[in-house]
Amino acid sequence: MQMASPHTQIEKKPLVIVICGPTASGKSAVAIGVAKQIHGEIISADSMQIYRSLDIGTAKVTKEEQAEIPHHLIDCCNPDETYSVAQFLRDATRKITEILQRGHVPIICGGTGLYISSLLDRVDFVETNTDISIREAFNQLAENEGLAALYTKLQQVDPDSANRIHPHDQKRIIRALELFTQTGKTQTEHIAVSRLQEPQFDFRVFVLSHDREILYQRINDRVDDMFNHGLIEEAKMFYENYPIATTAGQAIGYKETLKYLNGEATIEEAKAIIKQSTRRYAKRQLTWFRRYQTAEWLNNMTPFRAITQIVTACNYLYLL
Repeated sequence: MQMASPHTQIEKKPLVIVICGPTASGKSAVAIGVAKQIHGEIISADSMQIYRSLDIGTAKVTKEEQAEIPHHLIDCCNPDETYSVAQFLRDATRKITEILQRGHVPIICGGTGLYISSLLDRVDFVETNTDISIREAFNQLAENEGLAALYTKLQQVDPDSANRIHPHDQKRIIRALELFTQTGKTQTEHIAVSRLQEPQFDFRVFVLSHDREILYQRINDRVDDMFNHGLIEEAKMFYENYPIATTAGQAIGYKETLKYLNGEATIEEAKAIIKQSTRRYAKRQLTWFRRYQTAEWLNNMTPFRAITQIVTACNYLYLL
């Protein structure tokens, strides 16, 4: 194996590893395994794990795992607070710099494609103060007239964003409509004028994936496990303290469990809805990650094999 010269290493941008993939693909375990081998620290790229108290339904890493390997951007804010993509870009960039200054390797781990893309593409998304009344109005419209009516409205005001957003992705549809309502400009217009300079880091992207049948079974098993470990109690506590209109209140797993708490569904019906919603979300995640042309896909790998593959690739390129 030919080693890079010291001069070549100095010229290289700092390495940042990105481990992404659909929900239930095993990202957290692989990221922890990689971090153990290369003195890494993990930065979460999960838009729901930033919220305190949402542990079981977001499949958050345990306190023991967080103590073993430093994790960042987990439990950043309360469920009734807002946290934007622009905030993530700023916070993640700061954490990457701090980790590099400690002589460690930053590892981005998560499944929120918009968060990861903000880093890879250096898109500085516009920040607006969330108006809960606007969000509640759109949620009510979706409840009364169906999500299709909301998606049609988005097609009318911002057809480019509508083409990027799945017709079933209520959260992103509403966010795009909120942005237009509050600023008078479409999400597409904001993105077009907000691209920054090229990334200051060299991101090496690895996508964990499994065949559909395997992934769906992993999702089903995870949902069953969440209920066995107290998802109902966690959701009950959440909705007793926070409104459903918050971003956190719309998270998959919680809003479906609320139907059971309100007597609108049995436990088995709630489980089935969560499993179906999670499978649909996983499909959208895979579609998003296929856009990353330089990503290395790790298909149907055991955690050990995926860890070895990532460490070997990054050692060869940077760490020798």
